[in-house]
Amino acid sequence: MPSRSLCSLALVAVLLAGCATVPPVSGPSDPGTPTLPSAPPQASATTAPASDPPAQPATELPRGGRVLFPHYRLFGYSGYPGAKGQGRLGIGDLDARVREIEQRGQAWRGGRALLPVMELIAVTVQGSPGRDGKYRTRAPESVIKRWHDVAAKHKAMLLLNIQPGRADFLDEVKHLEKWLKYPDVGVALDPEWAVGKGQVPGRVFGHTTGGKLNEVAAYLSQLTVANNLPEKVMVFHQLHVTIVAKPKDLKRHPGVVYINSVDGIGSPGAKVATFRGVMRTRPSYVHAGFKLFYAEDVAAGKRLMTAKEVLRLTPQPEYILFE
Repeated sequence: MPSRSLCSLALVAVLLAGCATVPPVSGPSDPGTPTLPSAPPQASATTAPASDPPAQPATELPRGGRVLFPHYRLFGYSGYPGAKGQGRLGIGDLDARVREIEQRGQAWRGGRALLPVMELIAVTVQGSPGRDGKYRTRAPESVIKRWHDVAAKHKAMLLLNIQPGRADFLDEVKHLEKWLKYPDVGVALDPEWAVGKGQVPGRVFGHTTGGKLNEVAAYLSQLTVANNLPEKVMVFHQLHVTIVAKPKDLKRHPGVVYINSVDGIGSPGAKVATFRGVMRTRPSYVHAGFKLFYAEDVAAGKRLMTAKEVLRLTPQPEYILFE
């Protein structure tokens, strides 16, 4: 389990210089493949005409409603159980951490309702290739279930973070399909860890394209519509403008809400400069997010930014994440 602060801090410094949960509805493993309906039975004196299948019941977000913005402000922590370098959420008692999110998040609401977020590193990049050569490991089902149970208990949202290594984002998202059929589960993509053939994560920065992100969004949209889910969150983290090429190839898709979370490490001035640069490249329908690091920001920039400073940014971040 790599420590972000150890794996990427040096490279980051270079770049920065410039409602209960409703069980999912079962369905085909690939919602992109159309299913032909079977022929209806012939009507007769003893056989009633076939009726349409019942519509799937609509579900809501953890704290009500089916639309996220502008009603909610998302505020959360990231982490993995027992991995101190992956974020605060993986340290100590999980229930206590979510209660801490609830309490600390009040200062970041900015007049909106708070929606706590637990961002679990569900796919973790590795420095070695592993048996399949993908340079990543997947969290056990038991870990995801434990975190989802806690999210449901606290009416929070669970985001499954993907650091893909040499794997494909879409393949990793499809692997998590059973969890994404829940109304309180979304994804967070980490393209700085998406490397190509012959590249090793941690030695180079990864990258992705708007087209690759669009593939994931189309899949999530099909899943959301088929299961009559509320809006599905798709975060993509970005620490520099070069991490996502051709971002405008990411198109609108029904039921999917995009959040471009800027997560560079450094001083307040450097972080704001990075935020402004990334925001200039994003499509207008992509919402803003902002990430702060308890240890790394203080080490590099001497202090953490305040809620007032972050909420003054334009566009105003609608998802605030701490690691």
